[in-house]
Amino acid sequence: MTVPLCVDLDGTLVKSNVLVETLVGALKHRPYLALAVPFWLARGRAHLKREAAQRSQIDVARLPYDEALLAELRRERLAGRTLYLATAADEGVARRIADHLGLFDGVIASDGRRNLKGEEKARELAARFGEKGFDYVGNDRHDIPVWSHARNAIRATRERHSYAVLARALRLHQWPKNLLVFVPLLTSHRLLEPEALRIGLHAFVAFCLMASAVYLANDLIDLDDDRRHPRKKSRPVAAGALPVEAALGLIPVLVVAATIVALHLTPEFIVLLGAYVAANLAYSLGVKRVALVDVFVLAGLYTVRILAGAAAAAVVVSHWLLAFSLFVFLSLAFAKRYVEVSSVAARSETGVAGRGYGAHDGPLARDPVVRGPAASLLDLARVAPRVPRRAARGSRRVRLERLAELRGRRRDARGDLGRDGHGVNSRLRRSISVSAPFFPCTSTRSVSGFGAPACARSSPVRSSAKPARCASG
Repeated sequence: MTVPLCVDLDGTLVKSNVLVETLVGALKHRPYLALAVPFWLARGRAHLKREAAQRSQIDVARLPYDEALLAELRRERLAGRTLYLATAADEGVARRIADHLGLFDGVIASDGRRNLKGEEKARELAARFGEKGFDYVGNDRHDIPVWSHARNAIRATRERHSYAVLARALRLHQWPKNLLVFVPLLTSHRLLEPEALRIGLHAFVAFCLMASAVYLANDLIDLDDDRRHPRKKSRPVAAGALPVEAALGLIPVLVVAATIVALHLTPEFIVLLGAYVAANLAYSLGVKRVALVDVFVLAGLYTVRILAGAAAAAVVVSHWLLAFSLFVFLSLAFAKRYVEVSSVAARSETGVAGRGYGAHDGPLARDPVVRGPAASLLDLARVAPRVPRRAARGSRRVRLERLAELRGRRRDARGDLGRDGHGVNSRLRRSISVSAPFFPCTSTRSVSGFGAPACARSSPVRSSAKPARCASG
């Protein structure tokens, strides 16, 4: 008679933690259940697992199974060996997994009263199969008591979590998006000021840390949707390369670190950073499933970075810059949705997983991709002509100041020098004739009895009439 083989679930057969996945799934649909979690836990971990499993239906077909271990179990099954799934997970979830795989002859799991983990599992297996009457496959320190009662202790090997996996999970390649906090410094010509640059770097680091925490939270919330996506299923959390409990532990660390950095900046920046987090959570929990609304939220998440950079450096952002940025970011958000819809249509699927778009929504997402940049250019075109006008007004002020200076010189010289036939000092006439280009050209009316158009004269004279611009000027 062959010795039965008992296999653990969390971290062994599945590269994940079923309790965390069911708990996150329950909170995703009903966030208010977070208030009940401490009361469930007060009645024991087994009760917590039962409540979470009853309120969440994870897709057991898409869990990150250990394919190498599954292949070995299939060989043992073909050889006629009896297999048992022995896990501390809730019995309801464990039976669904066993039914899906079709490999196990029985399930030994927590039942809502007993948490079948460690010593409790060891006693249960020893009572059922006898001392040294079974082989056991586990993966961590909680399985040591079970191995001490088993005939053969088999440890499932796991790859170490490399820095590359952690970098992918934290989305370090997305950090350049946060360079948008420097845009207000750039447009206000303060980017090279040491103090402004220090403030910008603080804002950049705070947004990078908070964005990584948001990305991890989004990966936990979207586990099922990501595993159904052809590209997102390879993300570290969805693929099991980074355990869900590790991701859950990293989130508060990153949030605290970002908050510490943000405390060195203005209160307005902290408020905008909090608004960024709140908008991201709202997006992950439901807004992303509302067509069109989701792209506006995405565009707003980019724009809030610009506002936060301005708030940190106490720079006023013009409404022209905000309008230009919003149109550009809207175009990028629609382009992202258009790519997703096009890929769904190419695979002959009905809709984008976890989004409010179907395969027929290609034109809806395609048209704004072109119109967004066009609107941005129109906004820029409305701003550009204002710059030379301001410069012209500034040049006119310089000319008027020069005129006032020359008139003052004429009054000072009036008492010292003789006058010519027209009542104008001859030395002053020569000085004025040299400076003629500084004056605005007057109209073709005769002024002060000179009898000739002012535009034809080399120098303006004192007149009671208001100077007017020549048509040619």
